[in-house]
Amino acid sequence: MHIILAPDSFKGSLSATEVCQAMARGIKKVVPEAKIIPVPMADGGEGTTSSIVDATHGTLVEGVSVHDPLGRPIAASYGITGDGQTAVIELAAASGLSFLKPAELDPSQTTTYGTGELIRHALDQGLRTFIICLGGSATNDAGTGLLKALGYRFLDDSGRELPDGGLALQHLHMVDDTDADPRLRDCSFQIACDVANPLVGETGASAVFGPQKGATPQMVSELDKALHRFADVVKQKRGIRLHHLAGAGAAGGTAAGLLAFLNAQLLSGIQLVKKTVAFDALLQNHKPHLILTGEGKLDAQTCYGKVIAGICQSAKSYHIPVIALAGAIGDDLEPLYKEGLTAAFAIANGPLTLEDSFAKAALLIEKQTEQIMRIFTLNGERGIHRA
Repeated sequence: MHIILAPDSFKGSLSATEVCQAMARGIKKVVPEAKIIPVPMADGGEGTTSSIVDATHGTLVEGVSVHDPLGRPIAASYGITGDGQTAVIELAAASGLSFLKPAELDPSQTTTYGTGELIRHALDQGLRTFIICLGGSATNDAGTGLLKALGYRFLDDSGRELPDGGLALQHLHMVDDTDADPRLRDCSFQIACDVANPLVGETGASAVFGPQKGATPQMVSELDKALHRFADVVKQKRGIRLHHLAGAGAAGGTAAGLLAFLNAQLLSGIQLVKKTVAFDALLQNHKPHLILTGEGKLDAQTCYGKVIAGICQSAKSYHIPVIALAGAIGDDLEPLYKEGLTAAFAIANGPLTLEDSFAKAALLIEKQTEQIMRIFTLNGERGIHRA
């Protein structure tokens, strides 16, 4: 029996690789001879670098000296795919919320500069193809900090360079690319994104994501105006209209900055990850009898750009059953069933606090996987059955 394991991480407890390991232990208890193909997945958010590096047998570049969202020195990392051709960089690795204490959250001042430093380091290593993963950012600066690290200058009407942070963009008058890193002309950038929010407006970057980064209602309004100003300047100077472009609001508008100045391609995170790890080719080559997937929470929203939905869409074409595990399961899974999900199971085996669920996640996944396999092999033929 061939089984592909393609879960997302269970955020706060297990990486996607660790979820695969727990699932594999559960399978082996029932079908010790099973051929298990682990393919750790992600949708463009935190954990995407690890998933791609693990799935492609790539490498992790660690200990890169960069700056955090408030300009403090830190050590960060990024990945290189197994073919040595592509850098995989998460915004969260240098510009993420995890670097800030609650009292430090302030998207009017935070910057993506550190992420640009990671790109620059990868350029120094000879890399020219990039996957930028937009999730978990602490910023609202439209990626201008990132671009500053690559030589771009953002100026007011007196020709003075703007300070860091999203609020300063309300004074943006022009963008000077005279000193932009010339190596960028030879580069291609793909943006892995799991949201469709526009740059500005009621569903834009500032309104939807600003509060979780520390923005007050008044600050949300001011940041939205600042991003609107950024979009106006881009439209005037480069002829690109970003204001209401779907996905441009990802990571505090970083997607917009990459689209405008690095000629980036905006893609669904899960679709990009599937392409990078050649997921559909795995299905064709291994013809698995079952796919096990999972994530921390499973509900109707999972259909919109999340890992499980992407796995189901691929599996449906090959009539492969898909079973999902989750820390919590919502009420309405009908949209996922229509996408190809066979069944879903919560991992909890009794009343648990959130802390206990996180601490015991690996064991709970292992045990629930064992029970799934006992059901799946009931026909006596190791579950070798296709619809």
